[in-house]
Amino acid sequence: METFFVFFLNGISYGLLLFMLSSGLTLIFSMMGVLNFAHTSFYMLGAYIAYALTGIIGFFPALVLAPILVGLLGAGFERYSLRKVHAYGHVPELLVTFGLSYVVLEVVRLVWGPANVDYRVPESLSGPLFTLASVKGQGLSWMAGAGDAALCATAGNSCTQFPIYRGFMAVVALFMLGSLWLLLTRTRIGLIIQAALTHPDMTQALGHNVPRVMMGVFGGGCALAGLAGVIGGNAFVTEPNMAASVGAIIFVVVVVGGMGSLAGAFLASLIIGLIQTFAVVIDVSGASLLQSLGSPVDFDHWAYPLLKISVSQMAPILPYLLLVLILIFRPKGLLGTREE
Repeated sequence: METFFVFFLNGISYGLLLFMLSSGLTLIFSMMGVLNFAHTSFYMLGAYIAYALTGIIGFFPALVLAPILVGLLGAGFERYSLRKVHAYGHVPELLVTFGLSYVVLEVVRLVWGPANVDYRVPESLSGPLFTLASVKGQGLSWMAGAGDAALCATAGNSCTQFPIYRGFMAVVALFMLGSLWLLLTRTRIGLIIQAALTHPDMTQALGHNVPRVMMGVFGGGCALAGLAGVIGGNAFVTEPNMAASVGAIIFVVVVVGGMGSLAGAFLASLIIGLIQTFAVVIDVSGASLLQSLGSPVDFDHWAYPLLKISVSQMAPILPYLLLVLILIFRPKGLLGTREE
């Protein structure tokens, strides 16, 4: 039971990291109609810039400064490159962002090399946040930190730890979610952004610089990706292929949640985070399930090799199976509202 609870929290924290990354892409698409293929490249830049800054000013200043630098790079790209092809339609936009992803990849390889870098979790955030112990005859017991080593070593007892950094990731993601919601719904800037989204000509007529608003939104979305890179790069691996490794899953999140829907992206991120976290530990196949139910298994049947595949082996493709089901039964996504 304690393992289930800790895996559940791990799935939530991973899902919140996915939302931090997908929220910027969703914001850019809902505002500008641009599906930014280079979005995860800004995630990679956030991790590498944070790695470089951490050695100079420390992790926590880098946590603030790296997303700002990534956001400025994104705003500059929108101003001097993307804006010039915006009038020609979606295909040039896709091509220019696709090209940018390769440029960023090669720049990272030139500057930091082709191997992974030693970007680590800071000492102040390493170690367990709490320990859940299943004590024989007493049930579950919660202990702060690493808990009682003697209790965990006792025969019949089992302990599972939840890392501090996983909790930190969740707190940062929730703080970002709350700040983004307050910005879009409770501030003048948010009202201008929403007005530019739905009525750009009227917003321009009222004296607001809509192209500058779009540049700010694009830069803000890239900054969110950079923030995800800062806190995700040391939790996983910081290397030149990290953008490609999360790129596909982020687009799955955006489509499953509903194109342009932040609430949908949040819900889809949590669902996919939990699916991927739990699937890797479920070593159950169709054949073993049929045998446990007492049903005969035809070992010579053509489908038997498929029945031998366990859930843990299918874990990498489960989000894409969810994507296929969503596209079949609800093409707009879970909370999507766009008609096009």
